[in-house]
Amino acid sequence: MSPDPSEPTQRLFFALWPEEEPRQALARAIAKAARSAGGRAVATANLHVTLAFLGSVPQRRVSEVKRLAERAAADCVLEAPLSLRFETLAYWPRQQLLCALASEEAPTATALAEALKDAAAAAGFTPDLKPFRAHVTVARKVTHTPRRSVLRAIVWHFDAFALVDSRTDPEGPIYSVVESYPLVKTAKPHE
Repeated sequence: MSPDPSEPTQRLFFALWPEEEPRQALARAIAKAARSAGGRAVATANLHVTLAFLGSVPQRRVSEVKRLAERAAADCVLEAPLSLRFETLAYWPRQQLLCALASEEAPTATALAEALKDAAAAAGFTPDLKPFRAHVTVARKVTHTPRRSVLRAIVWHFDAFALVDSRTDPEGPIYSVVESYPLVKTAKPHE
């Protein structure tokens, strides 16, 4: 269901949101490749793995989104943090993106992404239903394949996933974590 154009909305998505140090490590690892591909590097503070993009959500329904995230987190309790290893870059010409790809299948991340999309769709939201592929967009408006497509391996660990608000300013997108949901038995929610 589309929001009423006069109703306040928030652009929301679910993501695996890394800590600052691993985010900085990935930014350093891809810097030369991003420059060689002719694109604009994504701000280091914005690097993340999108699980499910919801788009514009009426503000009155944000609490529903939070509840479905709580249910998904409760259904996906892990014994240890989820890990993703990034060591390959991919150029997606149609979207003009340069992405760091997770080196292996990520069944837990894939199951979480699908559960979030399914729950959002069942609740009447309109998530992007493209199949999940664990990646981090590292540069936009990329004009060609980078000279190097292999990275020094960077591993990100996640004990939670986040609901993220997306705003666009003249300088580019600004992402803010609305709430985090624990994935590991001992993890506590973050705000």
